[in-house]
Amino acid sequence: MRTIARAVPPRPVLITAVALTTAAGSLLLQPRPADATPRPVPRRGSAPDPVTRAGSDPAGRDGSGTVVRDGSGPVVREGSGPDHHVGLAPAAVAQRALTATVPRTDPRLGYPRRHLLSADPANPADASRELGLTPYDALAPRLNSLQRLGDRVSAEVAGVSAGGHRLYLVTVTAPETADQATAQERMRDLIENAPVTAAKSTEIRTSYKTPVLVDDNIHGDEREGTDASLDLIQQLATANDARTKDLLAHSRLYFDITANPDGRIADTRANANGFDLNRDLITASQPETRTIRRLTIDKQPAVLLDLHGHVNGTLIEPTTPPHGENYEYDLFLKNTYANALGMESAVNGLGYTPAKDGVSPARIPFRDQTEGWDDWPPVFTPQYAAFQGAVAAHTVEIPLQVNNEAYDTLPTAELRRRAAINVAVAGAALRATLDFARSHRSSLIADQIELFRRGVAGAEQVPVSARTVPGVPGIGPEDVYTTAFPRAYTIAADTAGARLVAHLLANDVHVLRAATGAYVVDMHQPKRGLANALLADGRDISGKVSAMYDISAWSLGRLWGATVDPVTALPGTPLTAVSAPSPVAYVAPHGDLRLRLTDPAEFAALNSLLRQGIPVRRAADGSAIVPEPRTAPEAEASRTKVTEAAKAYDVAFEATSLNGTTPLRATRVAAAVTPGELFALREMGFDVTPVTTDILNAGFDWSKADVLFVSAELAYDGLTPAARTALGAFLSAGHGLVGRGVTGAAFASATGLLTATPVEGTEEANGVVRVADSGPLTNGAPRYGFVYAPVWFTGLGAGVRVEQSYATGNPLLAGHWRTRADGSGGPADAAGRPSVVSGRHAVLFGTEPLFRDHPKGELPQVGRALFTMAQTSDGTRATAHASSGSVEESG
Repeated sequence: MRTIARAVPPRPVLITAVALTTAAGSLLLQPRPADATPRPVPRRGSAPDPVTRAGSDPAGRDGSGTVVRDGSGPVVREGSGPDHHVGLAPAAVAQRALTATVPRTDPRLGYPRRHLLSADPANPADASRELGLTPYDALAPRLNSLQRLGDRVSAEVAGVSAGGHRLYLVTVTAPETADQATAQERMRDLIENAPVTAAKSTEIRTSYKTPVLVDDNIHGDEREGTDASLDLIQQLATANDARTKDLLAHSRLYFDITANPDGRIADTRANANGFDLNRDLITASQPETRTIRRLTIDKQPAVLLDLHGHVNGTLIEPTTPPHGENYEYDLFLKNTYANALGMESAVNGLGYTPAKDGVSPARIPFRDQTEGWDDWPPVFTPQYAAFQGAVAAHTVEIPLQVNNEAYDTLPTAELRRRAAINVAVAGAALRATLDFARSHRSSLIADQIELFRRGVAGAEQVPVSARTVPGVPGIGPEDVYTTAFPRAYTIAADTAGARLVAHLLANDVHVLRAATGAYVVDMHQPKRGLANALLADGRDISGKVSAMYDISAWSLGRLWGATVDPVTALPGTPLTAVSAPSPVAYVAPHGDLRLRLTDPAEFAALNSLLRQGIPVRRAADGSAIVPEPRTAPEAEASRTKVTEAAKAYDVAFEATSLNGTTPLRATRVAAAVTPGELFALREMGFDVTPVTTDILNAGFDWSKADVLFVSAELAYDGLTPAARTALGAFLSAGHGLVGRGVTGAAFASATGLLTATPVEGTEEANGVVRVADSGPLTNGAPRYGFVYAPVWFTGLGAGVRVEQSYATGNPLLAGHWRTRADGSGGPADAAGRPSVVSGRHAVLFGTEPLFRDHPKGELPQVGRALFTMAQTSDGTRATAHASSGSVEESG
């Protein structure tokens, strides 16, 4: 814990007065009279109130780390730690997520933009009903009625969830003609791409509407923000007071009404694919997060509010250190802290008390806590939005738990009492934010312009201090994080590079193409902070804080398989802006064809061909060889299928003289894996059937599988004798095991498939690590890996090969990896130790090659392992003993 004492003066007046008028007729509803005595502002650092890592709260929690306490004691991190839950989503849901696109509306259309939304079938099982909240099937009718209230409300479909539910965007603003909307879009573009001109524009200063984006219900079982937004929209649709009219004349208010309808209906934190969407912003693997990304880019909000639950008392950003080093944090802190004070006042002004209502006063972590609720990674919506122009962005955790254990155990009346309080708290935060946006619109837009100006000019960041952010209490050296931006990055033009470039463009990062063919990311651009956050190595912050809220490193430059290099000068060749990467797809006109299998897209292409019956063999270097058929008709048919696959997956089939030796076949995977791993396997085109201990005990049909992958919720000791016998028969027939982490290693040991002792590093350790590849499974893999709760292997049995090891010295490139109190479990213990091992019958990973579908460059290691363990079917892999169900090595 940090021990720096912070002297906090009386609550400051910041920028301009932030006191919120609550008189009748104002934008804010009249609050309930307060019956709690005012509390003093704690000294930050003098009375630590850390955010506890998931799993350490003795009061109990659900598996995601969501708070289940009544307000006393530390705040429990939500969704922290490695993911141990098994993924069970059907393949159709993954396919929808992989193919779903985000619809776009012409920004030049005027307002209102009325859309008659079709009704969904009534769903009595929607978990929202138990809480007295709006079920998903009632949203379309409610939004239709709100649009009929006047000319201020527009509702449209902004996307579709993984589960197939519509994602609604509601816009509230004063009416605009098409010409006025076109002018707004022109000014928005000027702010981003010509900020020096924008700063001098009288039109922007007087006519530009401040964009405010509210993101509701990104965690499906944290629903109350949706209902608070619906209530506020209804009020805004009809209020005729001067403040409301002024707000809507000078603002566009956007509401992502339910960012996670799948979870809202099913009472799950995750979407239908099992993804925590508020960890997916930089990967954007899910359609819901791609929708949030597109809304954030297109609307360019100056202010963003992301409504969550449940932490008592209500947590309101800004956060504890460490702060993301790529932000223009002085601008962000100035506005986010000012708005937090207004939200705190509004929430406390509702008059709820611990004694009467079970509601503790609101807290601002930057001021009231020391560490553990940080804004370091851009995986969260507000942190991502900060790179897209939001100079005030907040996660707000409303107070009273109504999900998880509470939902299952509390009486309906108590759940509804809590939910009503939560809706009121969310509503107070919303109204305070809108009042802040109205009263500070000039400075908010000026700061957004300055954020983009610094990027375009390549200006230095401004470190936060009492001088640069006057009025914010307790700023200390522990809050100062800046970085040195390179002049540019270059990206090689291959399959992995093309995917990375497409991803950068989707994030509104500008990319150029050099005459040499390489891509160039000029860091003198509006969104240089996001470009650097995505491409840079990151930083080892192990010594900065003792605990982190979520992942601490995520480098696309190191983990996505592309060749990415920072450079000190732009290339001397001509540079051309690109709107899409150039296609990589290629098929040599004659001869045998080679597919490298070092990228997930190449595995997807391979699996597509295998499903169509195209003969493919594996070469000694691990690549796939498509032999040219001997007859002309067969050759033409094969070339047609290969060409279709090359175009579909943007991969290259090159002419080769290599001979394929081992026939490959379509591989079916039985997988006890996390949701992110399940999705990554399907992204590579594998046919995957999820399994668990219970599924195997119920009588699993092993004829549907060729290989078993285990990393979560499958315990050999938990299998019935019949299930063990069936498993043994499967393994004895030549099918092998791929395992990850201690769960996979334990399964390999229990079945006798591979002898290796897993050693666990500290559970919360995570980051990008240096690795040394030494085996065929890791041939062509990046020299970097990702870990969360890293594992390495000792006590290797006879015939066990080291495929990959942690680098010697300090293997941690970037992230947070500390030792335990006794000095064990740190990176020094892992240095030089095996991270991936293999035998004839099993492959074990100690890294996280499929983590949240993020480290794209590592996915092929698992693909190769699956093919290797599935293809040997000569019966010598293992011998099953029907009497016990155990398995021994043989041959």
